[in-house]
Amino acid sequence: MSPANPAIDPNRVQQFVNDAHGDLDSVTSMLDEEPGLLNACWDWGGGDWETGLGAAAHMGRRDIAGLLLDRGARIDLFAAAMLGKLEIVRAVVEDDPAVIDRKGPHGISLMSHARKGGKAAAEVVKYLKSR
Repeated sequence: MSPANPAIDPNRVQQFVNDAHGDLDSVTSMLDEEPGLLNACWDWGGGDWETGLGAAAHMGRRDIAGLLLDRGARIDLFAAAMLGKLEIVRAVVEDDPAVIDRKGPHGISLMSHARKGGKAAAEVVKYLKSR
């Protein structure tokens, strides 16, 4: 690691990912102070890695997910499902149908992520049911 890019304090990473489950103001403030948190991951134990976007996605927090994506977060399949991004979900599933059964953070299913998206993700839910 370059001295110009020191590691982020693990306690800050944990707090950021924890807050991304539901605290938009904290996430915004923490990103303003430390932009490197954007794609930081926290291991809750046993390899249960989660980013802020992953946290927002399984909680259905479109506002937090939108902020993170606007700031340059790397989208993943589970966030795409929650956000109703059918073309992304369809492309990945068509390429690898087994992905439907893979789990996201905390072992939460792709379908659960899609359902957390509410009306905006209704077409994704319908598509996943058809598979």
